[in-house]
Amino acid sequence: MRSRHPASAISRRSFGKTLLGVSLPLILPDRLLAAAGPNSRIRVGQIGCGRIARDHDMPGVLKSGLADIVAVCDVDANRAAGGKVHLEKLYRDANLTVPPISVHGDYREIIQRKDIDAVVISTPDHWHAEPALAAVLAGKDVYLQKPFTMTIAEGIVLRDAVARTKRILQVGSQQRSWKQFRQAAELIRSGRIGQVRRVEIGLPIDPTAPDDPVQPVPEELDYTKWLGPAGFAYYTQQRVHPRQGFSRPGWLRNESFCLGMITGWGSHHYDTMHWALNLESTGPSRVEGTAEFPTNRIWNVHGAYDVKLTYPGDIRVHVSDQHNNGLKFLGDDGWIWVTRDGQATASDPKSGNTLPPLDASDPRLLDPKGLKVELPRSDNHHKNWLESVISRKDPLAPARVAHRSGSACIVSWIAMKLKRPLTWDAQAERFVDDAEANALLSRPEREPYGVSGLAAT
Repeated sequence: MRSRHPASAISRRSFGKTLLGVSLPLILPDRLLAAAGPNSRIRVGQIGCGRIARDHDMPGVLKSGLADIVAVCDVDANRAAGGKVHLEKLYRDANLTVPPISVHGDYREIIQRKDIDAVVISTPDHWHAEPALAAVLAGKDVYLQKPFTMTIAEGIVLRDAVARTKRILQVGSQQRSWKQFRQAAELIRSGRIGQVRRVEIGLPIDPTAPDDPVQPVPEELDYTKWLGPAGFAYYTQQRVHPRQGFSRPGWLRNESFCLGMITGWGSHHYDTMHWALNLESTGPSRVEGTAEFPTNRIWNVHGAYDVKLTYPGDIRVHVSDQHNNGLKFLGDDGWIWVTRDGQATASDPKSGNTLPPLDASDPRLLDPKGLKVELPRSDNHHKNWLESVISRKDPLAPARVAHRSGSACIVSWIAMKLKRPLTWDAQAERFVDDAEANALLSRPEREPYGVSGLAAT
């Protein structure tokens, strides 16, 4: 029988509770309700202490001014201990009082704590769904690094659990908090380029390399737990993360733990496309793709690739490593281009182009005057999440939206794998009359890990 992780009961609260003077129509954690007042701060647990946590998530939470990180967790004991040291330095550098910070090797110790209100999950992709699901079932709000989940089956379970428990979950689609992406979405939604006919999306790729040999499992790493729901594979640093430093980890290039750039940066760019086209609750109807996949390699995520999707309104989307890294929307009245002007972490691949962050076929198309649509504004994605924890209103990238952008990426990956046209039913969230494709919507979970046991609680 499959073992299940414990999850504490979810407390219910009536309508009309207030915190910081904000009406709370939904549910707040017990501790926040008890501590409601002008000086109360959200207490956060940090799950995963790697590069994205250190360089992006921890600083983002502290810069919000709304929360304290009071616990850190990692299955690598050195990273967990180092996470505490790094966090204490962030506090001191910001002239903030350093709170007591506990160190853990098991995320369940954090989500079971009644004095912790919310968690940030900065783990490898294959370790997104389980801790996020366990957290919402335990009554915690969640900031979850993208992609939402590794599989569509996991995504459905997590999305539905968030809706059922009324938790606040924000996915790390931080492009929604970057000015140029919001501007592009507002312009396109306002009809500035007329009817959109085509979208071109460019993403980088990760190179492969020959396999490193078997290495002894480091004493500081609980490797069995690190593998989690993925199947067993021998340890080598190439497969996991550097023992020293925080350069780009090997797990990003192995399909047991990540699907490659199609879900890596793809989660960001597909999300921006859905946002700009006002298609956040649906998906493509048709997809076809090709890709180069290394064989007999640890670094076996896709290389060069080409994907074509058809969206409602007969909008044709072309995704390829041959396009400049970013998005180009082409309509009847011109085009708008948008891309990043920076990196989330220093070890992220650079955009690979010198194009401006926001551009158009005619500069007059970018005039912000007379917009018919204005979207929510944020300059700190973590602060937007924490404000939502207080207000109980949707953050910029809630679970139901993140699931759809993640699903479109995964559908693209499936088409790349099968190398033939596929018909996708976005409402049913299944391929039409295609057992081979539907078999790739989920993957086996190595006991006792994964969402299957939790979902039944």
